[in-house]
Amino acid sequence: MVETHHHPPPAPPPQLGVGGGIVFPPTEQLRQLNYCIHSNPSWPATVLLAFQHYIVMLGTTVMISSLIVPQMGGNNKDKARVIQTLLFMGGINTLLQTLLGTRLPTVMSASYAFLIPVMSIINDFSDETFANEHERFVHTVRAIQGSLIISSFLNIIIGFSRAWGNFTRFFSPVVIVPVVCVVGLGLFQRGFPRVADCIEIGLPMLILLVILQQYLKHVHETTHIQLERFGLLFCIAVVWVFAAILTVAGTYNNARQQTKISCRTDRSYLISSAPWIRIPYPFQWGAPIFRPSHVFGMMGAALVSSAESTGTFFAAARFAGATPPPAHVFSRSIGLQGIGMLLDGLFGAAVGTSASVENVGLLGLTHVGSRRVIQTSTAFMFFFSIFGKFGAFFASIPLPIFAAAYCVLFGLVAAVGISFIQFTNNNSMRNLYILGLSLFLGISIPQYFVQYTDSHGHGPVKTGGGWFDDILNSIFSSSPTVAIIVGTLLDNTLNARHAAAERGLLWWVPFQKKNGEPRNEEFYSLPLPLRIHEYIPSRFL
Repeated sequence: MVETHHHPPPAPPPQLGVGGGIVFPPTEQLRQLNYCIHSNPSWPATVLLAFQHYIVMLGTTVMISSLIVPQMGGNNKDKARVIQTLLFMGGINTLLQTLLGTRLPTVMSASYAFLIPVMSIINDFSDETFANEHERFVHTVRAIQGSLIISSFLNIIIGFSRAWGNFTRFFSPVVIVPVVCVVGLGLFQRGFPRVADCIEIGLPMLILLVILQQYLKHVHETTHIQLERFGLLFCIAVVWVFAAILTVAGTYNNARQQTKISCRTDRSYLISSAPWIRIPYPFQWGAPIFRPSHVFGMMGAALVSSAESTGTFFAAARFAGATPPPAHVFSRSIGLQGIGMLLDGLFGAAVGTSASVENVGLLGLTHVGSRRVIQTSTAFMFFFSIFGKFGAFFASIPLPIFAAAYCVLFGLVAAVGISFIQFTNNNSMRNLYILGLSLFLGISIPQYFVQYTDSHGHGPVKTGGGWFDDILNSIFSSSPTVAIIVGTLLDNTLNARHAAAERGLLWWVPFQKKNGEPRNEEFYSLPLPLRIHEYIPSRFL
């Protein structure tokens, strides 16, 4: 067990295998973490790390808002308000998860899983007549509100009824490997393709981050920890200044419009559009609009967000020095994610929230898995969501800079998924077959759905019922969801009874029982006065 101090105990020494080769025994927790889930850096370091987590989650929030708000008919002021709302809800949902949910150091932020039903709602109103584009935007947001509110009950039901937790009991390390891997790899389109939108600032950011954070940290002993923990923040600042110099020098004056939007530091117009002070509040856009077709489509996204968050939580536990989350914790977490989704709808967030993959990658990059750091980051989310001008300043960072950082962070999450393979029989052809097919289909099927949607304007599933189309298109456009379906089905039907040892179940099963592993209580139990099981019947937890 990793103790809650600054330096976890050293890894067991390598052993000599047959023929004198070195064999590294499996280790349940990563041994190079400076701070685990319960151990905390000094307060100055905590605040700086928390600000770094805020900056990382801000990138995805701005990306999603920049994608959907113009198509909804919104202007720059509307985009600024949407970003503020998403940041505010991210802070609330992060506190819900870190205090009551999994209690892992995971940031909850805007999710791409909801884009398909949101785009469907946008298309439904594209042919209707409105007085102006702003009225169309407000009408669309209200429809999204209504669908988020109703569909949130799906997560609440499958969570607090323990259905999702019981489903995760069918997992084994053979399933976890592809699921966690594609949580990172499935987001490859948010990585280098977005870097290439402005290669002259995106590529330097990627190269500088790798050199500074991995190579230069070994040059001087005193700067090792600082570069390891805060190198990302330093790189963003340097490349942002470089982008501002290119902008002022007139490098992009004659460039095409899309290049100006991606490269220039003065094309977001968020600073001039954002209000000085504004607190997001429930029903800020008006009364929600409820349409059954929108609600059913959003339910598919709610289910996908549960699957994606599940894979992200496994990665977060590994980077935080915690044990794999047990089934009852997932039930509690997904139920609270449904409550968070309900709040998203009440406050008028343009999309729902799920566990942030990039912030989990940042845990591995900094070697700091402290829960206090993530909880402190919510203070920045609340502050910058209320004081809009200050938040807009950081939101104007060119998106290719964020994308370059995501190349590293998504890759770390994908890599930590591979580490679960040490608890299985790596030489089993059965396991290799399941891993290979789950990984390949987990990437290939969603890529087909995404490409088809981009070229045809709708998903491959197009029947008479739009709500049915949205559900299936959302499910099969999600890499973790496809990997969970394929991996769980194969792992539990291909000679499952006789392959318990090969699947790693002897190591895995104790962690999945509520009282099967004493360390689970240490990481996931609710402290007083937050022990909701004293107020909610145990059958719901």
